[in-house]
Amino acid sequence: MNAIEVNNISKHYGKVKALQNVSFSVEEGEIFGLIGPDGAGKTSMYRILCSLLLPNEGSASVCGYDVVNGMKEVRKRVGYMPGRFSLYQDLTVEENLKFFATLFNTTVEENYDSIKAIYSQIERFKNRRAGALSGGMKQKLALCCALVHKPQVLFLDEPTTGVDPVSRKEFWEILAHLKERNITIIASTPYIDEVQKCERVGFLSDGILRGIGTPDAILDTFKDIFNPPPIEHKQRDDTEKETENVIEVEHLVKAFGSFHAVDDISFTVKKGEIFGFLGANGAGKTTAMHMLTGLNQPTSGTGRVVGFDIRTQYEQIKQHIGYMSQKFSLYEDLTVAENIRLFAGIYGMQDDDIRNKTDDLLQRLKFSEHRNSLVSELPLGWKQKLAFSVSIFHNPGIVFLDEPTGGVDPATRRQFWELIYDAAERGITVFVTTHYMDEAEYCDRISIMVDGKIKALGTPDELKRKLKQPDMDHVFTYLARQAVRSSD
Repeated sequence: MNAIEVNNISKHYGKVKALQNVSFSVEEGEIFGLIGPDGAGKTSMYRILCSLLLPNEGSASVCGYDVVNGMKEVRKRVGYMPGRFSLYQDLTVEENLKFFATLFNTTVEENYDSIKAIYSQIERFKNRRAGALSGGMKQKLALCCALVHKPQVLFLDEPTTGVDPVSRKEFWEILAHLKERNITIIASTPYIDEVQKCERVGFLSDGILRGIGTPDAILDTFKDIFNPPPIEHKQRDDTEKETENVIEVEHLVKAFGSFHAVDDISFTVKKGEIFGFLGANGAGKTTAMHMLTGLNQPTSGTGRVVGFDIRTQYEQIKQHIGYMSQKFSLYEDLTVAENIRLFAGIYGMQDDDIRNKTDDLLQRLKFSEHRNSLVSELPLGWKQKLAFSVSIFHNPGIVFLDEPTGGVDPATRRQFWELIYDAAERGITVFVTTHYMDEAEYCDRISIMVDGKIKALGTPDELKRKLKQPDMDHVFTYLARQAVRSSD
């Protein structure tokens, strides 16, 4: 029996065709992957199947109930975990779980056995606010909230984006146990290793279902998207690199009461270097980045960024660095040119300089025709190029990239790393965090944090050789599994 039936579903938002005549079915108890780039239509499909959105055309059923006419019955039988965890940040772990149980007219106590295996891993933090949890713990709590009413079908919209590799592996082990309980799972993910854990996958692009089949068949058919050729990484030896240090950190500590989020770290980063700053969720890397970018001051220790003291000259640091977050840092309701002008002004550039450099940038990016286009109208890859270009528009000494490619397909990620290489060749230092271990291989050097300390530092080849591991994924997993503490 099929748990899900989709027949010629279409959904339009004005002129935007989010879904176009999509049809597929998912068998009961199957793990089915719905994959594709941002804007492909995956979230619209999830919301239609969860009866949260009406289709313009076509029909769909879940557990035998029509998603429109049988809305109430569908909602009793589905669990939905949106991409941003759907948790209330100001409520505690326990309060979130009780709230979601109440929505389905049940209680945590009544269904405790159905979530016990997952909830027992975070139950000791039941009085902690959700906003204070690490990414892996939020993920487990959100899954508990989606399962608390014993659904028959579970919808997961990129649930592991922004989560470290070890937590991702644990999450998929949990899904395998849920399948044993005959729960049907439909999941989307940008990670190839997770795609391969599905029994079948459907590939959506521009609202059209381009193909459906086994993971290997789909990944091979669309290999230009999912398996583009790797970037040829020319690892520069020390004689080729600048000797000037852009970052100098000695015995840096950040304590919150008795808890040391960053616990006595020391390292340097050279000018023009691509430096990977890795760590599991809760390892302390975000706290460290906040100190380096002038957003937070250390408890003890010293540090200099582009020549300025992180304790006393943090405002000067902010003027001489670039920063790009996972969500690209652009204002969707401003035009391309307006975004450039806004950020250039924030970085203290003069009007004449902004005008001249804007024309040059738009020409280089081949965006001249889109100067007055709203950013919301741009394709994902264009937004990404623009956001990165804006972050280095004022020619900073260093640019901090905080998981800039999270949730992005491999082909678009490859294009982004070509921009990183170009910036490094121009002498801009790149300080990047990522949960993609293939990207870690592209860095000149890598630091890996565990429990607030730097446990490994060196080139990718040095780390693999020293720790006797075949690739960076194994290096990261080997070190991260040595962690003692559970969260930041």
